[in-house]
Amino acid sequence: MSRTSASRLLALWLLAASLSAPASALERETVPVTVEGTTINAYLYLPEGKGPFPLLVMSHGSPRDGNGRSGYGAGTLSAEAKAFAESGVAVAVPVRRGYGGIGEWAEAYGPCDRPDYYRAGVETARDIRATVAALKQRRDIDPARIALIGHSAGGFGSVAAGAGGGVRAIVNFAGGRGSRGPDDVCAQEKLVEAMSRYGASSRAPELWVYSQNDHFFGPDLARRMHAAFTSAGGKATFIAAPAYGSDGHHYFGAVSSWKPEVDAFLKRTGILK
Repeated sequence: MSRTSASRLLALWLLAASLSAPASALERETVPVTVEGTTINAYLYLPEGKGPFPLLVMSHGSPRDGNGRSGYGAGTLSAEAKAFAESGVAVAVPVRRGYGGIGEWAEAYGPCDRPDYYRAGVETARDIRATVAALKQRRDIDPARIALIGHSAGGFGSVAAGAGGGVRAIVNFAGGRGSRGPDDVCAQEKLVEAMSRYGASSRAPELWVYSQNDHFFGPDLARRMHAAFTSAGGKATFIAAPAYGSDGHHYFGAVSSWKPEVDAFLKRTGILK
């Protein structure tokens, strides 16, 4: 066989191999989502196969120092998103308005002595719900199996987004707003009040996870928020997660520790089969 013929055969073999190889479970697309006239990016992690897949919209937190908001982008929550994509769930991570240098920050809650946490959560929810609306139209997404999961401000916004329905389940990791420093939250009673208002119009079952050494939203405040939410009509199971490192607020990063319990919840609610 000539060198030219051998080269052609090798090229054909490589082409055939590439066409028959399965799609990577870590395949990521950038999906533009328009919210109130601003286009943000949602990073969509697709599992192997054609779908339709259940969808998990995963929402990031917000730094205490506003200067840190510009640091959000394509890598935000990538490890957590990949863990679910590898188990057959499509995961969208929207980088909300005012983060990653895109648009004006919409989630301000005002002065510390009279914060409007309810409104801040509603603005976070706009970005989350816009992401759901954009992605549920895709043929590779199952519109009947959509859930929300969020951390910190993203958890709080996911609870807000669940008010009024439209999703099947919600997971809130260390959700809240107004942390100025370790164990220092502006007007805690306003945060509890906001959770009560969300609970009054909540529809989907929820799972709330707060570490016992969370120094953003500590155990006592977390329990008060949960009690207010459920007393108003919301359905939420509370998990007191173990202490994690020096600040349990970062427990969301320990995916292998909590994913089995979250997977069980997603199975109970019909997101996972």
